[in-house]
Amino acid sequence: MPDTADATAALLAAAAQQGLGDTLRIVLLVSLVGGVLLAWFLLRGYRTDDTTGAGGGDNTDRDANA
Repeated sequence: MPDTADATAALLAAAAQQGLGDTLRIVLLVSLVGGVLLAWFLLRGYRTDDTTGAGGGDNTDRDANA
């Protein structure tokens, strides 16, 4: 079985040369962009459309008079 050991050693040496650097960079970049988009999507629901200026408050008075 020395042939198998030599082949395994050659495969391990070839894999060590290439590495996973490019793949990991792509995965990291996609994860970061996905996290930013997810945060934007979730946080936009908490935005208030307050057009009354300073001191705004909630719109209970407007809703009660409608």
